[in-house]
Amino acid sequence: MLVGRSPDKLAEVKRELDQRGDSAVCVVCDLAEPASVRRAVAEIVALKLPIAGVFNNAGVRQKQATQNSVGWDSTFATNHLGTFLFTELLLPHLRDGADVVNVASAVEDPERKPAAMAGFRGGRFLSVEASARGEWKPGGSKLAGGDAYATSKQAILAATLALARENGRLRINALEPGVIPNTGLGRDEHLFVRVLATFVLPLFAPFLPYFSTPKRAARVATQAVLNPTGQTGVYFDEGGKPMQPSKQAQDVAFQNRVVAETRAFLAPFKT
Repeated sequence: MLVGRSPDKLAEVKRELDQRGDSAVCVVCDLAEPASVRRAVAEIVALKLPIAGVFNNAGVRQKQATQNSVGWDSTFATNHLGTFLFTELLLPHLRDGADVVNVASAVEDPERKPAAMAGFRGGRFLSVEASARGEWKPGGSKLAGGDAYATSKQAILAATLALARENGRLRINALEPGVIPNTGLGRDEHLFVRVLATFVLPLFAPFLPYFSTPKRAARVATQAVLNPTGQTGVYFDEGGKPMQPSKQAQDVAFQNRVVAETRAFLAPFKT
């Protein structure tokens, strides 16, 4: 099953699968919009297909903040609120032993050296409500959109670890896919940065620590979803090995707070 916000891109991937003799069902969903998430989950449930795994890969980092239709910061809405809502609405419909993998990012950790060198200062979480308004703890990154992205990824990472404890019949994990320069995450960067990321860095990515490639990241993601060891509550790095989150994201009280605040904030949008 393919879920995404672009009908054209979904159709393109479906055609590729059809040409290989595989098949897929496409469901349009914009994770930034709670109404779109509800419709998509209802459509998925109505198909009555067994769901063995869910891989939540949507992510955005905007240099200029925008808001969704209900006034939420679009980065936080996509990377955390929409992902959480989509996952939680699907949980009751997942069979026992199903795997859920949420894509996080190590830029949430202020002590992560590559992230700090890139200009990130870790998650700047005040509250879910403040984050939805686009407000972050003072003293953060000067990188445009850096605090919104790091905070949203810290929130979904913390929530993933809490959901894993709550749902013992499922296997819920997070993944840091590594720095993959030629993706669309930095599509609104300056031309020089886009050219560098598209044509130069990919040549060196296979040999650089913390970096990855689309093919390598796809293999690691597939392994995380298949999860042959049956692990849950694990944060995998770009090589598929367990890694530690930031000190804040490791804190169980913080994890529980993020989930509680997220549920309370999303409660009006679940029905």
